Amino acid sequence: MSKTLLAANVFTGGRELVPHAAVTYDRGLITNVLASADPSPQANTLVIPALINAHDHARPSMTSFGASNMPLETWIARSAFGTPPDPYLAAAVSLARSVRAGCGGMMIHYTRPSGTMPIVDEAVAIGKAATDVGVRLAFALAVRDQNPIVYGDSEDVLSTLQPGDRSTVEDMFVRPAISPVDYIERVEAIDIAIAGPMIDVQFGPAGVQWCSRPLLEAIAERSAATGRRVHMHLLETIYQRAWTDRAFPGGIVRYLKDIGLLSSRLTLAHCIHARPDELDMIAESGATIVTNFSSNLHLHSGLAPIADAHRRGCGIAVGVDGVALDEDDDAIREMRLVQMAHDGVGFDRTWNRAEFLALTVRNGRKAIGAPGAGTLTAGAQADFTVIDIGHLDRDEIMPVDPLDLLFARGNTGCVRDVVVNGQTISRNGKPTGVDLDAMERELRVLYRKNIPQYRALERAWRPFESNVSEWFREQGCC
Repeated sequence: MSKTLLAANVFTGGRELVPHAAVTYDRGLITNVLASADPSPQANTLVIPALINAHDHARPSMTSFGASNMPLETWIARSAFGTPPDPYLAAAVSLARSVRAGCGGMMIHYTRPSGTMPIVDEAVAIGKAATDVGVRLAFALAVRDQNPIVYGDSEDVLSTLQPGDRSTVEDMFVRPAISPVDYIERVEAIDIAIAGPMIDVQFGPAGVQWCSRPLLEAIAERSAATGRRVHMHLLETIYQRAWTDRAFPGGIVRYLKDIGLLSSRLTLAHCIHARPDELDMIAESGATIVTNFSSNLHLHSGLAPIADAHRRGCGIAVGVDGVALDEDDDAIREMRLVQMAHDGVGFDRTWNRAEFLALTVRNGRKAIGAPGAGTLTAGAQADFTVIDIGHLDRDEIMPVDPLDLLFARGNTGCVRDVVVNGQTISRNGKPTGVDLDAMERELRVLYRKNIPQYRALERAWRPFESNVSEWFREQGCC
């Protein structure tokens, strides 16, 4: 049945706003966006293309597990305390929070399975969570087959630990590596189990420092043969930069190009320490960079050269990475931070706000394998977010561009409704398909119940963290 939404303004994804507009949609597609001659019935809202959280891991607040004010190299080990006790609940909470913040699609780069069930069954549970929430999902099963503790031989870290602590750390982090063939078969089994119009299954190498050349080359070959997208981290920290320069003296991005992994099918998270020549190769390939501004701040990873990457032609998308500024999955605030941090100095600007919003949606949809460019035009997918301008324009002194209000003051609180595939998946700031408040309460109970099984790791943590930190300091960062 055809539906019509009235709004004070509609941003179609082009350069202009359509004032006093009516958006008509039917069977998951927009049929028309027309300006109305009579502004009186229009709600004080701004309709924009639904945002995309283009890089995430479906994790809860990691500060609650003691993972705060530490670099990635120890933070990622600390995240073991936050292993999901229930994969459906952890994913549903994360997806629903993103939806509440205006997102219509999300990437889950699944780096820490629960281990409570076979991985294909776990992926099925996550796919069900996405279906229940109503959101578009990209699912990439992360894989790593080397460097489980540091970027090199772990013996220096392990050898000085007490025997009990060493055993705990090895049991937690040093696991048998999966073969490239087995990994590819596993991803393709997940694809058979959950892929569909709303779910895109991708390869998910964790990062070049964690993946052997045979594994990366096998993924590149299979991606080229099948067209399956690939989602991976690249050059997130200074220590990863140093490692890649030692391991790939000819250049890590050139290596990815040579094996065929660097292509328009590839999404690269972070790229904080990418150099200009590497950005040029990424731009030439058509690969997408997802920047994760707040996560980079929390983990002391650095400021990515996003403005330079954009000027060189790289496709830029935005991800929350599970560590938004306030650890609340607020994708609107994250988008604003990226735009403001990289928008230039003085009168020299990188992009205007309309351009930035359009490109992050377009590139985000590409990164998660969603159809279309995210424009609100006839024939496009009916994926849009309704912003309450009255919530943002608290003073109501004179007319102000609603996009300026969104980028100046926007956060989750200004999101009224989210529509995906023509279905309202969040109404008046609350997801419609799941009870987010109840799920968050249930998940907290399960986490608290789960924590005692990590007591041995908690006892081993201080000497282990100290050894890891010392290892990286001795290796140097450049």
